[in-house]
Amino acid sequence: MVHSTKKKTVFDISTYSDMRCPMHGLLSLLTGAWTSYILWLIRQNGEMRFGQLKKQMPSISAKVLTERLRMLEEAGILLRVQESTIPPKVTYSFTKRGDQLESLLDEINKLATQWSGGKKDSKEKCLANKKL
Repeated sequence: MVHSTKKKTVFDISTYSDMRCPMHGLLSLLTGAWTSYILWLIRQNGEMRFGQLKKQMPSISAKVLTERLRMLEEAGILLRVQESTIPPKVTYSFTKRGDQLESLLDEINKLATQWSGGKKDSKEKCLANKKL
């Protein structure tokens, strides 16, 4: 049996801002520790399990990863699907809202590659994470 968790989705991004500013809210949401890298991994790999994400980010604690995934799910960016198996299988993927971030993430990746001097080894390290 597959369960998709539907938590209360926050559609007004300005709620993530003390100033109630949509731009500040979006930046606050996306620039939290590890958040943008979690999004990048899911952008590159598609649907991912918790353990796959953790393996790609060995420095992050399970607690922080869980918090970030829950936050992105509550913001309507990630979809969490749990299968009733032993052990339970939980996967994360982009929602339609998350899909809207793909071109932004791709542009940030281009800029990061340029700012790293276009070093092939840096790009290959990121691409090594592409398919697990």
